[in-house]
Amino acid sequence: MKVKRIVANVETQDLTKARYFYEEVLGLDQLMNLEFIATYSSHEKMDTQISFLSEGGSGTPVPDLSIEVDDLDSALARMKAGGIPIEYGPAKEPWGVRRFYVRDPFGKLINILTHL
Repeated sequence: MKVKRIVANVETQDLTKARYFYEEVLGLDQLMNLEFIATYSSHEKMDTQISFLSEGGSGTPVPDLSIEVDDLDSALARMKAGGIPIEYGPAKEPWGVRRFYVRDPFGKLINILTHL
């Protein structure tokens, strides 16, 4: 057996909040909308990965999701333009990433990062 994909599922009764944050602000594509489920992704090849943390690093809380981007400054500008408060960073971390934290509309702590 080979695991092909891991999907994060977030419960909500208001899928429009997901559309605003994940599609309009973050720039993901809506791949599916069946009224009870909306799925967002990019058409980039992604690795399957799951992490288990005792803390978020640098004394931060554990984020619910980590999203790697190719241009952190652009992602940061989009968050600010979208009115999304920055909860941490941007910070250059000693393990070789630059990142910041935001909360999505469902209160999930999102770690947005790029590898240096």
